[in-house]
Amino acid sequence: MLRSVDPASGETVWEGAVAGPDAVAAALLRARKAFPAWAALPVAVRVAVAERYRAALETRKEAIAAIIARETGKPLWETRAELASMIGKVGLSIAAQAERAGEKHTDMPFGQAVLRHRPHGVMAVLGPFNFPGHLPNGHIVPALIAGNTVVFKPSEMTPATGAAMAECWAEALAETLGADHPHVFPHVFQCIQGARETGEALVAGHIDGLLFTGSAGAGAHFRRIFADRPDVILALELGGNNPLVAWDAENLDEAASVVVQSAFITTGQRCSCARRLIVPDNAFGTALVDAVAQMADRIVIGAWNATPEPWIGPLISDAAARSARASVAGLAERGAKVIRPLGRVPGHPEAFVTPAMLDVTGVFVPDEEIFAPVLQVSRVPDFDAAIEAANNTRFGLSAGLISADDVLWQRFLVEGRAGVVNRNRPTTGAAGSMPFGGLGESGNHRPSAYYAADYCAYPVASFEAADAGGNSGALTGRLWP
Repeated sequence: MLRSVDPASGETVWEGAVAGPDAVAAALLRARKAFPAWAALPVAVRVAVAERYRAALETRKEAIAAIIARETGKPLWETRAELASMIGKVGLSIAAQAERAGEKHTDMPFGQAVLRHRPHGVMAVLGPFNFPGHLPNGHIVPALIAGNTVVFKPSEMTPATGAAMAECWAEALAETLGADHPHVFPHVFQCIQGARETGEALVAGHIDGLLFTGSAGAGAHFRRIFADRPDVILALELGGNNPLVAWDAENLDEAASVVVQSAFITTGQRCSCARRLIVPDNAFGTALVDAVAQMADRIVIGAWNATPEPWIGPLISDAAARSARASVAGLAERGAKVIRPLGRVPGHPEAFVTPAMLDVTGVFVPDEEIFAPVLQVSRVPDFDAAIEAANNTRFGLSAGLISADDVLWQRFLVEGRAGVVNRNRPTTGAAGSMPFGGLGESGNHRPSAYYAADYCAYPVASFEAADAGGNSGALTGRLWP
């Protein structure tokens, strides 16, 4: 039996049966049988299903926002924003499919060149806990519009969110296709619940694609096990040890606000959060670090349904908090100076933590993502050293520069290595109408968001003519007298 709990209270949110290997194999077989009929439907019909799904989300948005808040501990203001992103993803995916994976005809001598896109088949989607609706939704919607069938395993920590999404897809498919395709629509999208064993069975099964959002360690594991399965499309959206270079600012409070939003939003549980703050070793750098620390002290922390409404909630679990504290203790043992500890919040469970800041200047620290509100500060002598420090990572998801200097921004754009590079805005800021993904250990060069359409279908190039007569005259004299 699988059970999810509210990290703010320990109350049970959802419980249900775990899909064992046999159940996973059966789900994949159903998806395989449903694929040909689903893929053969006109794209307009699949778009209509996605639009019905959007309507179902709209109808249930407050209820689903509450489910996400209870399972993750995130405040309602943030989970409502997550639902808005899920709803907006449908329109963006429809536009992206038309632009990046549509059909194109070009007149040629003796015929036409035609570009089409075909779905891969059965897609396995593994979802994360931090954005349990929005992030898997970013894979699922474009995959279904493209004509794939989907078997989705939510994070074992957020199964209720996955179940709510499945209800919306079931309603959309039944209302759009039920009368004409009663044996197909129930199996186009399936949600299976479970932890590691369920995920392993899904990944090892007969799939045509794995769409994954999660840790870099899990991503490296998938790269290895799929090395000998080139027939499976692999799209990995992973974490990052993201740098934020703060070099100058006319308004110190505004610059500090960008840092705080980059590092501590969602209690540091975003793959694009700033983990490393790089500042000049001068009066501005010192003043900014002090301003960030003072602003972090004023962050309102509380349960998702607390009054006044908090800015951040707990980490996903008490275990996650213990792991983060161990990482911070390890940095301190290496010589890092603790500016702010990863403290406990009085009167709350262990999962509630206060934002931490450590000065790691001159200290060798592991190039690891600490998935918590932990910011490592490095002071450097010049901008060359700042860029070197920013790029000194095996990751490459997001990066940011706080500066009014256009010349420095152009250098940062050219010399920095990350898939999302922001200026005077939080490193977590990203538009759904643009690609999202990173380099190195942060992905596998298949960015998601608007570019998800690229990995949900493969191109088919054709040279066509209505009959074989158009070219016969050109060949006759060469083939025979």
